[in-house]
Amino acid sequence: MTARNSFTDDDRPPPARLALDRYTWKEIAHLLANLPVSIAGFVYVVFVVPTGVALSVTVIGLPWLAGGLAGARLLGKAERARARALLGVRIDEPSPLRGRSRDERRARGTEGFFSWLWTGLKDPVGWRTALYEFIRLPWGILTFTITTVSFFLLWPVLPHIARGLTNADRAMVRGLLSPSDELESRIAELESDRGVVVDTAAADLRRIERDLHDGAQARLVALAMGLGLAKEKLLADPEAAASMVDEAHGEVKLALQELRDLARGIHPAVLTDRGLDAALSSVASRCTVPVKVDVELDERPAAAIEGIAYFTVSELLQNVSKHSGARMAGVEVWRTKDRLLIQVQDDGRGGARLDGGSGMSGLAERLGAVDGLFVLDSPVGGPTVVTAELPWRERERGREGS
Repeated sequence: MTARNSFTDDDRPPPARLALDRYTWKEIAHLLANLPVSIAGFVYVVFVVPTGVALSVTVIGLPWLAGGLAGARLLGKAERARARALLGVRIDEPSPLRGRSRDERRARGTEGFFSWLWTGLKDPVGWRTALYEFIRLPWGILTFTITTVSFFLLWPVLPHIARGLTNADRAMVRGLLSPSDELESRIAELESDRGVVVDTAAADLRRIERDLHDGAQARLVALAMGLGLAKEKLLADPEAAASMVDEAHGEVKLALQELRDLARGIHPAVLTDRGLDAALSSVASRCTVPVKVDVELDERPAAAIEGIAYFTVSELLQNVSKHSGARMAGVEVWRTKDRLLIQVQDDGRGGARLDGGSGMSGLAERLGAVDGLFVLDSPVGGPTVVTAELPWRERERGREGS
């Protein structure tokens, strides 16, 4: 989220002239409105903040102060709207408070209430807006007085006076009501990443549940029914019972294979035991085209990063098998300072896109959720080169692969 601290070409007002144009009239209206607006803001802040501080020794003081700062946010929003309409200053709205929703607070009880309280009390946007409203009263009186006097006595130079005063207004709005560029953009990014992680985890759980229900669970139910019938026929028809046991034995093998495949999809044992080189070689062996794997790592990254790298390559090689029409493919993994780099390429038909329905967009979102990057280069006719970056995190002691 970025605050624009200057006018765009379309928003920048023309230089002040002796004639009163629409920009000057807007600036005059803003200056005249400063007095009533600043009085209202000053009264609100002086009533809410000192009262909340004074009552902080009681049970209502801190909640009162937190609620007052939330109200100050609304004053700041109104001031940004006024500056946007009359001064042409366009500033993005700050990120909303990170407190829990009403339903979450109700579900979590006291813990949720204190989470909301602490979030409100340390809200930098609310405090900056309160400071803005507190210092605006003298400025509102000054600008109202100068503008009114100039309107009657200094009419010829009123446009220049209005421009000078409103430039100071613009500076105050930018300085105190703009979101912190770096902090706000980082908060927005992390909030988006958190949503991606939650959605991805929920999708993975649904996939595991579906695979268990439709695969191994259904097969085991059929196996139990078959063994029950075999037990009933054991004395009456031993040959039929033996045939049913043979069928059940085959079902057990298939169920075990499905469970192994499911476990591999969650976290393969070879990755835990032997690391990325062996795990990616295993994935490459199941690809429908020959794949050359080159992993150059002196040590293993953290288990979470290692898992993301594995599933990224696995998904990309599945795309190679299904969609590329390639004859050869290659996988390279290496480390550069604090980044783990992955490159998967093939000599197929190309034309892959992030919105092409091949899962590329999901991979990009998953990598972005952990401060990673995903770059796709796939011209029509090929070749396709996918480069992925992940942050390198050191592996914790006691979790090294054997």
